[in-house]
Amino acid sequence: MARRSLLFSPGDRPELMRKAPSAGADVLCFDLEDAVAPSKKDDARAAVRDVLSDPSFDPDAEILVRVASETVADDLDGVLGPDGDVDVRLDGIMVSKAGYAADIRAVDNELAARGWTLPVFALIETARGVLNAPDIAAEGPTTALIFGAEDLAADIGATRTEEGTEVLYARERVVVAAAAEEIDAIDTVHTDFEDESGLREQTEFARSLGYDGKMAIHPAQVPVINDAFTPSPDQVEWAEKVLDARDEAETSEAGVFRVDDEMIDAPLIAQAERILERAGASADR
Repeated sequence: MARRSLLFSPGDRPELMRKAPSAGADVLCFDLEDAVAPSKKDDARAAVRDVLSDPSFDPDAEILVRVASETVADDLDGVLGPDGDVDVRLDGIMVSKAGYAADIRAVDNELAARGWTLPVFALIETARGVLNAPDIAAEGPTTALIFGAEDLAADIGATRTEEGTEVLYARERVVVAAAAEEIDAIDTVHTDFEDESGLREQTEFARSLGYDGKMAIHPAQVPVINDAFTPSPDQVEWAEKVLDARDEAETSEAGVFRVDDEMIDAPLIAQAERILERAGASADR
């Protein structure tokens, strides 16, 4: 499935949660963590439950709820019910500040105690999480690693810059850890939602690093992100030529072949396969 864009909506704003699908994001995340004041947590849990239990709310997107490790039991009770018997539309759980593989197991156990099994999106946004990203990615329930640059910079005392060199190592480590386990990697937010050119530049850079998608904090960011992670017609045409030529080379038992004066080897074949896979997933949205 495509996970090009992941749009957050505050859990205490039901009108925004109901409106969120119109942005066209592949993944919607209703936030019970940073976006909600501590005094409003209970109200937010009830609001999320009301939206997700409404039969008319059935968007063509994955639906997540973001929880904090220290409040996961209360968050799940509020959304699923203590016995997990509330009928809600929910496709996954995002865990903030995942620092250890045990954090993923703890969420999985809390879900199991309520009779639920859901994929876990692990938000890597601390120094400990970056160092343990390979172990977190290897946990069975983990379906995606998400890189959070802002909290990471605060955690390590770094100063955020436009170039982002202060978090580049962590950004690359997260995508490599995800690739090693063949799960998705979703890049950090671009905090200036009015800076479309900056968003496009950062999204294209994230794609060049190997990321599968990017988080959004405003609906206006979603089309830019989706466009950047959707293969262009020229890319699709090139990929189709490469795979057609590969099939012909296999038939003729040729070890090397070329496409448009370009020598094709195994890495380029893998790139072509990835382009067509992404194009197909995007077309399904």
